[in-house]
Amino acid sequence: MSSRFVLRSVQVALDLFVLCVAYGLAFLFRFEFQLTGQWLKLLFFTLPYVVLFQYVVLVFAGVPAMSWRYVGLRETKRIVLGLIVATTVLVGFRIGFAEWGGHARFLRIPLGVLAMNFIMAFLGVAGVRVLRRVLAEWSDRNKVTVARKSKRTLLLGAGSAGSLVAKEIGGRPDLGIELVGFADDDPVKLGLVIQGKRVLGTTHEISSLIEKHDIEQVIITMSSVSSSVIRRVVESCDKAGRPAKIIPGLYEILGGRVNLSRIREVTIDDLLGRDAVQLDVDLLHSFLSGKRVLVTGAGGSIGSELCRQLASLDPSRLLLVDHSEIGLFNIHSELTRTREELDVVPCICDVRDEDRVDTIFERYKPEVVFHAAAHKHVPLMEWNPGEAIKTNVFGTCQVADAADRHGVGDFVLVSTDKAVNPTSIMGASKRAAELYVQSMSQSSKTKFVAVRFGNVLGSTGSVIPTFKAQIRRGGPVTVTHPEMQRYFMTIPEASQLVLQAGAMGNGGEIFVLDMGEPVKIVQLARDLIRLSGLTEAEVPIEFTGVRPGEKLFEELSIDSENIAKTRHPKIYIGKIDAQAREHVLRHFEQLREVTNRCSREKVRFALGALIPELRDSDENAPLETPSPAPPVGQVETADASPPLRVRYANK
Repeated sequence: MSSRFVLRSVQVALDLFVLCVAYGLAFLFRFEFQLTGQWLKLLFFTLPYVVLFQYVVLVFAGVPAMSWRYVGLRETKRIVLGLIVATTVLVGFRIGFAEWGGHARFLRIPLGVLAMNFIMAFLGVAGVRVLRRVLAEWSDRNKVTVARKSKRTLLLGAGSAGSLVAKEIGGRPDLGIELVGFADDDPVKLGLVIQGKRVLGTTHEISSLIEKHDIEQVIITMSSVSSSVIRRVVESCDKAGRPAKIIPGLYEILGGRVNLSRIREVTIDDLLGRDAVQLDVDLLHSFLSGKRVLVTGAGGSIGSELCRQLASLDPSRLLLVDHSEIGLFNIHSELTRTREELDVVPCICDVRDEDRVDTIFERYKPEVVFHAAAHKHVPLMEWNPGEAIKTNVFGTCQVADAADRHGVGDFVLVSTDKAVNPTSIMGASKRAAELYVQSMSQSSKTKFVAVRFGNVLGSTGSVIPTFKAQIRRGGPVTVTHPEMQRYFMTIPEASQLVLQAGAMGNGGEIFVLDMGEPVKIVQLARDLIRLSGLTEAEVPIEFTGVRPGEKLFEELSIDSENIAKTRHPKIYIGKIDAQAREHVLRHFEQLREVTNRCSREKVRFALGALIPELRDSDENAPLETPSPAPPVGQVETADASPPLRVRYANK
């Protein structure tokens, strides 16, 4: 006999016993413990029928199938509903047979008995379940206490999210979390008791709350907390020597249950505070569903995330194009594992190889192309200018020409903010690519658009992985200039907005993504050092000077582009007059001539003839340059950190 069968049998027996006791007590209370022979006969005659009927109704309400160990408000509602239905039917019998004689008199159960039976049955059925939960949690808590000491914890946020977390903590003593109370900035909530714990103060009082209540860790539960609040909490916790943690995506957890295994340390993404992107899913589905989609640079940071997002939009086939074998292998393996129903085709291809590109287009006939393949590292392209032109310019030409020849419906070029008033070979090469696809849109049936955005958090070779590696080595963390600023967004956000912009394009546009406020690179370095549990005394910051091709402040648009809003709040459009195709092709021939054998200066000269806004970099900017005034309408990122402990490297 299985233990499961025994357990269920015991639970059924207990429920029936409780209902019997409740019915008997209802008679005793109704008649003040003075039961005459007539009422005793009525009690014993009706008891089996009433109890069995009540249990059957509870079965239909799903009560016996519920776990006793995790009984809560939802389960209690089911018990109440079942007993209300059963009592209503019994009251109906009482009223309907009120005038009948003979054996029908045994159906006339007094209304007072029925009312008291409802109360007693509810207290009994719900009570045994609550008792089971209390005993189980007490037992678990004792086991955990022996194994380890629970951490005294303060929850940041006393709203519905915080209440869910508190409830889950109460039912999970194995986590080793002792909830002390809440902190919340809503003055109405101060002093309230939620899930048995009091709201002790505001987020501005974190330091004093930690000291007063001996708090060992702070967990941020607010679903819409701003980056400034997170930064303030982290700094307060750091000063007190206590960790600050966060639960991300709380409302994405199904069923109203909190997965506390998602609690993690606060990251740099939290401090930058990017809001979640709201996509027009219907537009994206109509744009991509059922179509053959090709992504170049599919093994890279942006390209691979584009593929993940595309896979969820039901294309008929997804073509992954990349010359990196390992990058292509990784994204292909991931998609075939997670999207078994999707037709995913990996294509090893250098976008500079015209024959190979044409073969892929001819064989698979893509309908939508996202061109993300590019060289992106500014200093490397200054040292290797010819390679930047070959890939970023002529690689784009090969893919765009193939799209035009083979009747592709939509072509989306992934561009960069470094293409605006470029100072680097890389930025100028991406601006040249923009000019080419714009010129293609003048006569092609394919809709060519470009999408610009800034730096992407965590992409290969970007500043954050570099800083983390330097911190692991013990420093120094190298920052090029104290005033260096960049726009940042997450990889998923950038990829989603690229898809959205592509779906909105009519041809010839350059879409500009809303990157929020620019962030000082030195502030990122400070944050990462602090989040690593270190101080600037232990890991110094070293200024090395602006590198070739870099500028202190990136831009996302130029005046002549007439940036305008679109229907999506995070996507803007700048439609400028495209250069004549003959003019573009003539300058591209000059670029082709200087690509292989000429110096960086000659490459820049050829690019300058095509791109008049190309200018010198800021590499000679003195390290003590003061911060310029922010552009009109733009708020400078606050920097309230203490003075830097730095050492300057020889340039």
